[in-house]
Amino acid sequence: MAAPRSLPLLHNLGSINLDHVYRVPHLVTPGETLASHGYEVGLGGKGANQSLALARAGGRVCHWGRLGRQDAWARDTLARAGVDVSHLSLVDAPSGHAIIQVDDAGENAIILYPGANHGFGEADFQALVDAAAPGDWLLLQNECNGLAQLLALAAERQIRVAFNPAPMTDAVGELPLSACRLLFVNRTEAAGLAGLPVDSPPDALLDALASRLPDCELVLTLGAEGAWYQGGGERRHQPALKVSAVDTTGAGDTFIGYYLAALQRGGPVAECLAQATVAAALAVQRPGAAAGIPTADEVARFLGQESP
Repeated sequence: MAAPRSLPLLHNLGSINLDHVYRVPHLVTPGETLASHGYEVGLGGKGANQSLALARAGGRVCHWGRLGRQDAWARDTLARAGVDVSHLSLVDAPSGHAIIQVDDAGENAIILYPGANHGFGEADFQALVDAAAPGDWLLLQNECNGLAQLLALAAERQIRVAFNPAPMTDAVGELPLSACRLLFVNRTEAAGLAGLPVDSPPDALLDALASRLPDCELVLTLGAEGAWYQGGGERRHQPALKVSAVDTTGAGDTFIGYYLAALQRGGPVAECLAQATVAAALAVQRPGAAAGIPTADEVARFLGQESP
């Protein structure tokens, strides 16, 4: 489905990975050799997943990325979904990839190799930002290099930044996060930024992050405990849907893509949270990260609304 050109454009500087997914009875433990009872290779990476989710939700997204030349099929997959890939470069370097274990309960463990995702240079960032207009959105994750430079350039150009600091590292805390308009964090990421134990209650995490980043809107995702929005003096909770998870890989990326697509259309916070929650609940009931992302029609049918 093509997104209306009247929507503000969202640029996503995001990782593109090849996901090697192994189905196992349980996540492997140190020293253990474990036989897999399933294996698949598919498109992944937080950036690619979020662009796919945005496009399937009816959003307008341009993906900025790097991919090994031999893996052009991944670029074509994004293009067929409606993602603008005009700023996605095929390079003479290995693509990023992930080794993913998924156990019989739907939980996962991931080893990530960044590959081409860490090959951006200063000139690349300048050219990409020059392609954006003031008021556009820029979505970032922590699977590509050069985030500090890109955040500074985006602030200069008055580009609104949404940031998902995953995977969480110590370096994230040193970034100029005040340049972000919107942060998407799970419990681990929120605790790391807030300097609190990971088992802290949501109110404590939200209070600490509001103190550190008073001008930044925040979406805190807590899996089966639902999600919280905080911003502009408002704090809102969205309960999760009760479903049986088959594979949780990419559920957070699905949530983010659907939330931003609803925001792009001018939807209120309550609508953004509802759309994202349903999309994530549908995604975890299917195997695969990119393959599990639902379409806008599926989400609309669940909500009893017209597809965007």
